[in-house]
Amino acid sequence: MSDEKSLNFLEEIIEADLVAGKYQQIITRFPPEPNGYLHMGHATSICLNFGLTKKYGGYTNLRFDDTNPVTEDTEYVESIKADIRWLGFEWKHELYASDYFETLYEFAVQLIKKGLAYVDDSSSEEIAAQKGTPTQPGTNSPYRNRTIEENLSLFADMRAGKYKDGEKVLRAKIDMAHPNMLMRDPLMYRIKHAHHHRTGNKWCIYPMYDFAHGQSDSIEKITHSICTLEFVPHRELYDWFIEKLEIYPSHQYEFARRNLSYTVMSKRKLLQLVNEKFVAGWDDPRMPTISAMRRRGYLPESIRDFCDGIGVAKRENLVDIGLLEFYVRERLNKVALRRMVVFDPLKITITNYPDTIEWLESENNPEDVAAGSRTIPFSKEIYIEKDDFMEQPPKKYFRLAPGQMVRLKSAYIIQCNEVIKDSEGNVVELKCTYLPESKSGNDTSGIHVKGTLHWVSIQHAIPIEVRLYDRLFNVENVDAAEGDFKNYYNPHSLEVISKVFAEPSLQEATLNERFQFIRKGYFCLDTDAKNGSLIFNRTVGLKDTWAKEMKKA
Repeated sequence: MSDEKSLNFLEEIIEADLVAGKYQQIITRFPPEPNGYLHMGHATSICLNFGLTKKYGGYTNLRFDDTNPVTEDTEYVESIKADIRWLGFEWKHELYASDYFETLYEFAVQLIKKGLAYVDDSSSEEIAAQKGTPTQPGTNSPYRNRTIEENLSLFADMRAGKYKDGEKVLRAKIDMAHPNMLMRDPLMYRIKHAHHHRTGNKWCIYPMYDFAHGQSDSIEKITHSICTLEFVPHRELYDWFIEKLEIYPSHQYEFARRNLSYTVMSKRKLLQLVNEKFVAGWDDPRMPTISAMRRRGYLPESIRDFCDGIGVAKRENLVDIGLLEFYVRERLNKVALRRMVVFDPLKITITNYPDTIEWLESENNPEDVAAGSRTIPFSKEIYIEKDDFMEQPPKKYFRLAPGQMVRLKSAYIIQCNEVIKDSEGNVVELKCTYLPESKSGNDTSGIHVKGTLHWVSIQHAIPIEVRLYDRLFNVENVDAAEGDFKNYYNPHSLEVISKVFAEPSLQEATLNERFQFIRKGYFCLDTDAKNGSLIFNRTVGLKDTWAKEMKKA
């Protein structure tokens, strides 16, 4: 049987087009609106558009749909470019819908001259009423039959700034009884006296998305304009404008967006989370934005693997975020440097160990020999995790207990001899002995133990802060839940442990490195780590515990 992956429906279309000689090269575009940060839904589209032209030859343009000056900002433009490059892609041309404002205006004039567009003085409420309903035809605007000359003059006056916001619009003249309500004389231009981040105050009229999108594709000779399913009803209008203007026939294709469980991927909702301080910003590591995932420690290869793994379909569905985390672990396991960090310390004194410091060698990554090794200081006073000791253990308990032996990672076998408690009966220290001949890598003791614990030398341990992230919401399908989506916010989505103890090598950690804190999960240095402070984000746990916990609940 062949392991070759079957083609998705878009690849089938492209291969058929190439075989038929319809195109010499494939040209796609990624057209974000610069009014927010990119999220995982955009990542799917990025991987698809850039991936298709990489596979079949051609190129992808980055075109910013900057037709709404009120919501757009250069901050978003720069963040979008950074995200795409981080994902591993490079565009052929960096373009903006605003590059085409003059051409789009001339296109509108052409349609007016053909009697296919008119200036309407109706209010937004009146226009909505004129549209009718899906089962009832609309009614014509009283301004629909203005002469071509009157429409040309009024449209020129709109551009010249003679009217206030909302006072007039330009509409396409199609059919107010059309079964597709988007074809019922849709808006082409509206008046907005607002500063544009690129064109300044040059324009006070701005094209609507449906008018700017297809024409921009045509100008760039986009062969396959790939959109998500909500644009299926728009395709008819997309084709109508291109046909009536007699310009290059770009064609729109739709695929299903992939939603992630336990989160939202609406820019409007994400902006609410930011503005209402549910999260610390667009790059808060709990957010589904690409910048947040980068800060959390995800690798771009993991996101590309995920997008490739879920594939392309024609039906929307909810993808378990656990699948994304699987791909994250797969990549991190290969590259993450192993380090020992104790979150909840219990002191051990090794009574027969000399008052000296020994430097022990430990591998950086057992999955990668080339990663080499490091040396770790060992002394007679160390910390282990409190939950690695039980005074009255059950059967088959292989960690530390009175009289029981364990191996310290990359060090020695120790045995617990004495338990020291405080006045309230809490265990505060263990007295242990070690077997000098049991040194890792040179063990001649002949004793085999099943438990191996991580540890740090108390004298050499450095304090760090760790931030443990969990699901942002506590219901699987947030969009389907009743009421305000913020009611399902998970108050335990961030746990900060302000002081844990790490081996000293983490003092030299950099933002580009990824770590596996042994038996704890994958971590990376956070951008908040400044002026000597060490703050680490948990990227993902070693295994998926969420599903098990939800079943218990």
